[in-house]
Amino acid sequence: MRHAVLGGGSWGTAFAMVLADAGAEVGLWTRESDVAESITNQHRNDRYHPGVRLPEQVWATTDPIRVLSGAEVVVLALPAQMLRVNLAAVRESLPADAYYVSLIKGIETGSALRMSEVIGQATGADPDQIAVLSGPNLAREIVQRQPAATTIACESPDVAQLLQEEISAPYFRPYWTTDVIGTEIGGAVKNVIALANGMAVGLGFGENAQAALITRGLAEMTRLGIALGADPLTFQGLAGVGDLVATCTSPLSRNRTFGENLGRGLSVAEAEAVTRETCEAVKSCASILELARRNDVDVPITEQVVQVVHNGMAPREMLAHFMARAPKPELGAED
Repeated sequence: MRHAVLGGGSWGTAFAMVLADAGAEVGLWTRESDVAESITNQHRNDRYHPGVRLPEQVWATTDPIRVLSGAEVVVLALPAQMLRVNLAAVRESLPADAYYVSLIKGIETGSALRMSEVIGQATGADPDQIAVLSGPNLAREIVQRQPAATTIACESPDVAQLLQEEISAPYFRPYWTTDVIGTEIGGAVKNVIALANGMAVGLGFGENAQAALITRGLAEMTRLGIALGADPLTFQGLAGVGDLVATCTSPLSRNRTFGENLGRGLSVAEAEAVTRETCEAVKSCASILELARRNDVDVPITEQVVQVVHNGMAPREMLAHFMARAPKPELGAED
């Protein structure tokens, strides 16, 4: 099948490599003309992956219509808050029968919609045409062809298995599920927990504090997912605890790194300046909190992250607020 990838950043480029190694022809759309030229002619994207040679089956352009022409699978690797506007701009060029695969781990600001819901609204695609991918997939390790696994989710089991075959490479092993909600909630919430964990690291706290944040973060994402109709078992898998652990503990994680910079005393603006790439937790944390409140779900870590990122609370004060919460049983509906 012919694949179009919209988004030539770190993860979009890495996933284009996966698709090419799985045997597909891959057209990649990027806004940067120098990136497009380098990928097509030198088979490199040194802006995001210096020193890595991309497969010759990957080509790039700044023309989204050219990329979309004849595509059977449209992979979306755009910032969450730019997804709707970018799809609107190319809607007339979107192939009617294409499958959509979202790599995006965020919740839309204002609507509090998941990315699959935004895709459905913006394209008119049937849910059976829309899939989401999430798992412990750090882009820098993927382009080094290190072993990794992931979850591909679609409401149609047949489509989920079809796409599973399409994205299977020697070093990249996808598992399929029909739990789109759980897969997306795990991917979005783990970024916020990783940002909080990064703040703990930046403040100099050790493994005990980090383990507590990761564990309670897992409880937080599971509660929200269940309230929305997700399968609780999804959060024990790659899109849940797997992605959470990788994002919280790896120095390659931009969300953890962003949190570390805040913990070390940088402002949000200063942390954004040094990060360069999109940190989805910064934009999505308020949307996740809004989604949780609409469904009467307690998300204390997300709530405190919002206070730091959007309301000026100091990271040390955030962790103090979290530790001062009233004691409760560990297992149960409420944190």
